[in-house]
Amino acid sequence: MTDEAGDFARNEFGGSADDVVQAGAVNGGVHFHGARPRAAWPPPRQLPADVRGYVNRTEELQRLNGFLNDHLGSDVSGVGLCVVTGTAGVGKTSLAVHWAHRVSAAFPDGQLYVNLRGYDPGPPVTPAHALDHFLRSLRDPGEPVPADLESRAAAYRSMLAGRRVLVLLDNASDVAQVRPLLPGTAGCLVVITSRSRLAGLVARDGAHRLVLDVLTEPQALELLHGVTDTHRPPDDPAQLVELAGLCAHLPLALRIAGERAGRRPHLPLRQLIEELRDESSLWDALTSDADEDGVRTVFAWSYRALTPDAGKLFRRLGLHTGAEFGACAAAALVGADVRTTRRLLDDLVGAHLVEQIGPDRFQFHDLLRAYATDQARVDETPESARAALRDLLLWYLRSTALACDLITPHAPRSALLGEHAAPTGPAEPPAFADLAEALRWLEVEHANLVVAVRHADESGMLDLAWLLHAVLRPFHARSNRFEDWLETGAIALRAVRGLGDRVGEAEVLESLGKALVQRGRALEGIERHRESLAIRRALGDRWGQMVSANAIGLALLRDHRLSEALAAFEQARATAAELDNPHWIGLTTANTAEVHCHLGDFETGRDLLTLAAEVFRARGDRINEAESLHGRSRAHRELGDLDAARQDISAALAVARDEEHPVAEAFWLVESGRVEVAAGRPERALVEYQRSAAMHRKVGDREREAVALDATGEAYARLGRVEDAERFHRGAVVVLRELGNRWQLAVALVNLAAVVDDPAEALAEAGALAAGFPDPEARALRERAARLAR
Repeated sequence: MTDEAGDFARNEFGGSADDVVQAGAVNGGVHFHGARPRAAWPPPRQLPADVRGYVNRTEELQRLNGFLNDHLGSDVSGVGLCVVTGTAGVGKTSLAVHWAHRVSAAFPDGQLYVNLRGYDPGPPVTPAHALDHFLRSLRDPGEPVPADLESRAAAYRSMLAGRRVLVLLDNASDVAQVRPLLPGTAGCLVVITSRSRLAGLVARDGAHRLVLDVLTEPQALELLHGVTDTHRPPDDPAQLVELAGLCAHLPLALRIAGERAGRRPHLPLRQLIEELRDESSLWDALTSDADEDGVRTVFAWSYRALTPDAGKLFRRLGLHTGAEFGACAAAALVGADVRTTRRLLDDLVGAHLVEQIGPDRFQFHDLLRAYATDQARVDETPESARAALRDLLLWYLRSTALACDLITPHAPRSALLGEHAAPTGPAEPPAFADLAEALRWLEVEHANLVVAVRHADESGMLDLAWLLHAVLRPFHARSNRFEDWLETGAIALRAVRGLGDRVGEAEVLESLGKALVQRGRALEGIERHRESLAIRRALGDRWGQMVSANAIGLALLRDHRLSEALAAFEQARATAAELDNPHWIGLTTANTAEVHCHLGDFETGRDLLTLAAEVFRARGDRINEAESLHGRSRAHRELGDLDAARQDISAALAVARDEEHPVAEAFWLVESGRVEVAAGRPERALVEYQRSAAMHRKVGDREREAVALDATGEAYARLGRVEDAERFHRGAVVVLRELGNRWQLAVALVNLAAVVDDPAEALAEAGALAAGFPDPEARALRERAARLAR
C-alpha cells in the first residue's frame, strides 16, 4: 500500500469492460475482441475561433477545397495530408483555421487541433505530449493515457479508425514531430502548417503542399479596409498602400497596424505612417527580403503605443515560456491583482498582441512571443526580470502545493514550502473547492509546471527547481506520467545537491525511488530509497526514516523479497507507533499484513487488514481503506470464504471508480478475476483480466500488465483452451524477462510449462529463478515445477 520469449513481442488491447477475451495470432499480438459496439464517441471540437473579418486568400481556399474534394472522392486507402507552408506571419494558421471552420461539416466525427510550437523560443511540443492532449480529449474523464509514445500513437490510431476527423497540426517544426500524429486509415484528413516545406511528408506520404506567399497589394488593402472601415473616415488610398508596404504585406502585421489605426479614428493616417517609418529606421531592417523584420517593426510600433502597465505585462509575459497561460499567472509576473491584470490582458488582446483561446486562457503568436522576450531583455533590468520570473515560479509552486494537498491530505505538500509559503504579491493561488477542481487545474497547468522546473533550473533558482518537482509528486504518482516525473526528478536532484540541502535531497530521492518502482524498475528504485534512508538516519529524522522504510518495503515486496520487506514494514510500523500517527499506523499495518499473506499466514493478514481498514475508515481515507479491502479479499479467498472475498473486492473497485483512480482499479481487477476463478467461473475472470491488462498498458505499468496477462493464461487453461493459454503466458514471459522481475517471471514460466508439450526449458529457467527465494510461496512453486517435470 502506497502513501499515495517466443515471437510474442507486444500486446495490444482495446474494447470495453464487457468484452469477451480471445487470443489472436501470436505474431499479431494478443487482441480482445468486443461483442458490443464501441462506446459513444465524444466528437472533439478543438478548432480555435475563426478569424474575425477574414478576407482574401480566395485562390488558396479554392485549392484547399479541391484537395478536400479529391480526398473525399478518392479510393486511396491512405490518410489525406496537406502542408500549408510559408514565411513567419504570412497567415498560415489563419488560413488553415478559417478553411477548417468552413468544411467542418464534412467531418462529423470532429476536429482535433494542437499548436506544436515548432518556432517558439521554448522547446516545441513533443509528439508524446501532443498525443497525450488528443487522447485526454477523446477519452472519458479519468480514463488513463498510455505512458509511452508508441502506445499512445497506437491508441490514437485505433480511436480514429473508421472516423471522419479533421486534424489540424499547427506550427510544426519538422517531419519527426508530425509523423506519430498521423491517423492510420482513410477518412481522416490532416492539415499541417509549418515554415518548413516538410519535404519528407510530400515525398514519402504523398502530402499535398500549398505554399502561402505574402499578400498582393490589392489583398493587403482589402484586409486593411476590413479592419478600419467601420472605425475611421475614409483614408487616402495612397497612404493605405504606403502603410501596407511598411507592413511587408504580411497579414499579422497588417491586422496589428489596422487595429491601431481603427482605435485612433481622428488621428491622420499620415501621422501613424510617420511613426511607423521612425520605428522602421530604428530597426534599419525593412528590405524586400526581410519580411520578418518588417513584422517586428510593426510589433515595436504597437508595443510603444501601449500604456506603461500594459507594456510591462506584455514584455514580462515573454518570460513565461509555457505554451499558454492564465490571468493569475500573468498577475504574478507583474505583481498586480487578477482583476487589474485581466483589464490589461483585454488591452493586449484588443491590440492583437495576445490571443485569447478560452475562458481565462491566453497565448502568443510565436513571433510575438519572441518579440516580447526580446523586449524583456531590453526594457527590464536583469534584477527586475529575475524577480518577476521568481514571483511567477513561486505562484506556480504555491498553487501546485495546494492542489496536491487535496490528493494526499495525510501528507500535505505545502509542508515542504517553508519560507516559500508566504505570498510575495497580490496574485493569490487558486482556492480549490474540492479534489476534482484541483485535478482539473493540474491537468490544465501540467505542461507549464514541467516547463517551470526546467526554467527554474536554467535560471539558477535551484530551490524552486527541486521544490516544484517535490510538490508535484502526488499528481505524477496518481497519473503515472513517468517521463515528466523522471525528467523533473533528475533536474531536481541535481539542483538540490547543488544547494547542499540534505533534507531536500532525501525528499527528491524518495520521489525518484517511487517513480522507478511504479515504472517497474524496482531494483533502481530500492537504491534511491536506501540513499534517502541513509540521509535521514544521518539527520536523525525519525519521520523520514519511517517513510523511507515503508517505501523500501513496497519495492522489496514487488521484487518478492518477503523477509526483507517484512522487516522494513515492521521497522516503519514501530516508528509510526512511536510517533503516534494514525495514518502511518494504518498504512504500515496494511503493508505488514500483505507480506503475511504472501508468507501463507492468511489469518494474521486478514486480522491486520481489518484493523487497517478501520483506521482509514475513521479518518475518511477511502482509497487506503479500499486498498485494505483489496488485500483482505485475497486473505478471505485463500481461506475459502469467497462471499467475503467478493464483497471486499467489489467494494474496493467501487471506490477506485468513484475516486477516478485508474492505477488502483487496474491492480485490484486482478484480484477480482482470481475470486471468479476460485468460484469456478474462469470465463468471468477473463473480463476482469482483460480490463486490468488494458488499463495497466494505458497507465504504463508493464510489470502488472504482465501479471494480468499471466492470469489470463491461467483462466484459459481452466477452460481447457491450452493454445490460448500458452500465448498469454508467453506474452507475460517476454515482458517480465525484459523487466528483470525474477519472481513473477518464475511464476509465468511454471504456468507456461503447464500448457506446453515440452516443459523442460521453461522449468529449468523457472527453477534457477525460484531457487533464490526461500519463502513458502517459492517452495510451493518449486514443488509444482517438480510435479510438471515428471
